[in-house]
Amino acid sequence: MSVNRLLRVGTVAVASLGVLALSACGSDPEPSGSSSPSGSSSSTGADCPEGTLNAEGSSAQKNAIEEVISKYNEKCADVTVNYNPTGSGAGIKQFNASQVDFAGSDSALKTEGKDGAESEAAAAAKRCQGSPAVNLPMVIGPVAVAYNVDGLDKLILDGPTAAKIFQGTVKTWNAPEIAKLNPGVTLPSAPITVFFRSDESGTTENFTKYLAAAGGGAWKGEPAKKWTGTGAGKEKSAGVAEGVKSTKNAITYVEWSYAVDNKLGVAQIDAGAGPVELTAESAGKALAAAKPAGTGSDLALKLDYATKAAGAYPIILVTYEIACTKGLPAEKTALVKSFLTYFASTEGQASLTELNYAPLPEEIRTKVDAAVQAIS
Repeated sequence: MSVNRLLRVGTVAVASLGVLALSACGSDPEPSGSSSPSGSSSSTGADCPEGTLNAEGSSAQKNAIEEVISKYNEKCADVTVNYNPTGSGAGIKQFNASQVDFAGSDSALKTEGKDGAESEAAAAAKRCQGSPAVNLPMVIGPVAVAYNVDGLDKLILDGPTAAKIFQGTVKTWNAPEIAKLNPGVTLPSAPITVFFRSDESGTTENFTKYLAAAGGGAWKGEPAKKWTGTGAGKEKSAGVAEGVKSTKNAITYVEWSYAVDNKLGVAQIDAGAGPVELTAESAGKALAAAKPAGTGSDLALKLDYATKAAGAYPIILVTYEIACTKGLPAEKTALVKSFLTYFASTEGQASLTELNYAPLPEEIRTKVDAAVQAIS
C-alpha cells in the first residue's frame, strides 16, 4: 500500500484519536461557525486583505506551508506570503526580534530561560507589546529514522539501539544490537554514517526527547535544538535527507515527507509492543497520548515519546505557528489572521495529506481556529 494511501486511511484514525489529546482544554474559546470566506476557518478561510506577510522557522513544515500558501493565494491573490525555512531556532529568534510576522517552530516557546537568561516566551511577549504569543499546532509531521543501505528493505530499531547509533556507541550495521532486532536479515559490516541537523532545529529537539525518553540511558545529552550526538552536520531537513540519499550506509532523523521524497528507507520502531511502521494512523495513536501543556488560546502539547501503546509510532513532532495575540500593527494583524485562518481550515488541512503530513484532528483544528479568531 502506498504512503499516500496509508495517509488517507490513517486520517480517520488521527481525527478520532485527536479527541483524546485535547479533551482537557475546556477553557479554550469556541470557534466561530461561519463557513464563508469572510467568516471562520471551518471551510475555506478568512477575509482577503492586501499586503505582504513574512514568516520564518521550521524546515520540517516547508513542504506543507508552501502548499498552503499556494492554495491560499488562489483565494487571496493580493497577499504575498514569504516563508523562509531556516529552522525552528532561527525562526523564534527572528520573530522575537520583530523581523518576521509569525514563526514556525517544531517545539513550543520555552517558558524558562537557561542560566538566568530571558525565556523565549518572555521575549515573545515583549515583541508583542506586552501581550502573550501563542503556540498554534498546525502541522503534524512524524519524524522518520531514514537510512540508505543497499538491499535492506526493512529495518527494525528500538529506543536504546537508536540512541546508541546516534550517540556513536553502535558503529556498524551488523552490530549485535541491530542484528538481534532484525533476525534473518543480512546486515553489512560497513560503518554507520550518521547525519544530523547542524542548525538549531525543533526536529532535533523532538528526536532527542525521544532518545532521552526511550533510550534506556544510552542517550547522554539533554534534549535540545542543538545536536550533541555523533555524526556529520547538514543544514535543514533537505540537507540531512540529501546527505543520506547520496551516502551509502547512512542514517538520519528527518520529517517523514523528506524521507519519502528522497526515496529513503524508513525504520520501524519497536517501543515494546512490537515493530510499528510509520503511517498516519500509527502517528495518530502516538498523538493520542499527548497532553495539553498550554492554557487558554495557547495550545502547546506535551508529547509522550515513551508511549508503549500498541500500534503507536512514538517519534512525532507538531509544528506550531507562533503568533502575537495582540500587539502587531492593524494591517499585519489582518494578514496574519487571514492566512492562519486558512491554514487551520478544513480545506487548508486537507491539502497536506498528499504531501505525507497528517491533517490536524478535528478536535484540535477547531481549537486552533478559535485561537486564531481571538487574535486582535
